[in-house]
Amino acid sequence: MTEKTEELFRENAYLKEAQACVKDVIDLDDGACGVLLDRTVFYPLGGGQPGDTGHLIDLESNNRVDVIDTRKNLPQASGEIVHLLAPGSVPLASGAKVSLHIDWERRYKHMRMHSCMHLLSAILPWPVTGGQVGTESGRIDFDIPEAILDKQEITEKLNQLIQKDSKVTSRWISAQELADNPSLVKTMSVKPPTTGGRVRLIEIENCDLQPCGGTHVKQTAEIGKVEIRKIEKKGAQNRRVRIAFL
Repeated sequence: MTEKTEELFRENAYLKEAQACVKDVIDLDDGACGVLLDRTVFYPLGGGQPGDTGHLIDLESNNRVDVIDTRKNLPQASGEIVHLLAPGSVPLASGAKVSLHIDWERRYKHMRMHSCMHLLSAILPWPVTGGQVGTESGRIDFDIPEAILDKQEITEKLNQLIQKDSKVTSRWISAQELADNPSLVKTMSVKPPTTGGRVRLIEIENCDLQPCGGTHVKQTAEIGKVEIRKIEKKGAQNRRVRIAFL
């Protein structure tokens, strides 16, 4: 069994490039293919955050292939991070040395929005039933009983927290520690991701602490100004709150 891909983005979300070795190239549906690497800066789809895009360059042939998505736990490669190549790409050879380049502008927007959504979950302390990170906007679904949510009030509170420029840090705890502290988990439908029996916590200084495998900014001021664009009723107790960058 080959070792799992080293997830460089977990410890440093600001890495835009790296070098790696191709472990394997696998066939996917409709003639597409995916690349498995020994290490990567590409974040795979998960936790409401899209998979990264970008490109790989073969360091010997200088062949460039575009990565159109990054996934994990595909049926063809359970537990592995798969870099999906654009249709028609010339396959990379197993064992090839490659340089990795993510679409940084897109990723950084995901980081800013994901951190902003953590702040929103601190302002609205109800269980989270779903969420989606986007480049220009994002949304969180809350399990809220009949309640009146004021867009302007929430917008003002959110921007105040952003402007505090609080530190955003990560640390690891054991799965048992998480089991002993169930209040850390805000999501109702998604189990916190574990890596080697450990769970990664994201902490926003004096504001929020919760399990998360996604990528985040280092300081909340990096998020920039936002607004609550819309609040929708999606069920008897489900409220969808949409955030957008200004």
